[in-house]
Parts: sequence; structure tokens; C-alpha cells
Amino acid sequence: MDNVGIVVDDLAATIEFFSELGLELEGRAMIEGEWAGRVTGLGDQRVESAMMRTPDGHSRLELSRFLAPPVVADHRNAPVNALGYLRVMFAVDDIDETLARLRKHGAELVSTEVVQYEDAYRLCYIRGPEGLLIGLAEELG
Repeated sequence: MDNVGIVVDDLAATIEFFSELGLELEGRAMIEGEWAGRVTGLGDQRVESAMMRTPDGHSRLELSRFLAPPVVADHRNAPVNALGYLRVMFAVDDIDETLARLRKHGAELVSTEVVQYEDAYRLCYIRGPEGLLIGLAEELG
């Protein structure tokens, strides 16, 4: 897989949030022109894009802010069981410390607690910037 794409409204705040998770900004660009519209099927488009790389260098997250055409749907408050692509899960070394850092960027737990799955993981879902659903997993042992 090359990357996962997320459409956002506030690109700067979203970059800060994912930087706090350890992702590194690889680059920012304006994507526009007839060729781009042929790829997406949207016609004439202008998209401000940022590519972020995971700390291990194996995965990337593409953040896009559409300037034209305007965004047509909003599923930021969809529950975890909604159809379609919904969340990205990140492996973290210390879930409590990560939550403390992300709360400074507005993150909130979806549930009221971090849950332990057997002796293998501590897990939670949070809502990040703009209501994005993010999973955190701390491997135990």
C-alpha cells in the first residue's frame, strides 16, 4: 500500500495532530489542473495536499483540503460501525502518554476508557481534529 488518504478542512491543525503521533511531514503541494481531475473524476480541481510518513518509513498518510470543487459529504461523526473507510489505527509505545499529548490537540476518547484485550493489547478509539476517528494500540508484553 502506498498511502491512506483523508480529506480535511483544517490542514495545518491536522498536520500538527499527526506530527504529535510521530508522523513526519514529507511534503506539501497544490494539486490542480486537468490531469488531476482526470484521475479523481472531479474535473477542474484545486487540492492542498500534505504527505506524512510513519516513523518506520513503511506507510504514508495523505491529507487533502479541497478548495474546488467543494466537499460534498461529511461523515466525521459517523459511528465506528458505519460503512466505508472509517479509521486509521496506530501502534504506540505508551497509550497513556500518547493520549495526554493528543488531548492538547483536542483529541477525545470515543468511549470512557482505554480497554485491555487479553494480555496482548491496550486499545482505544479517539476523535482527532475535525472528528477524525483514530485508533491507538499499545502492544503488551
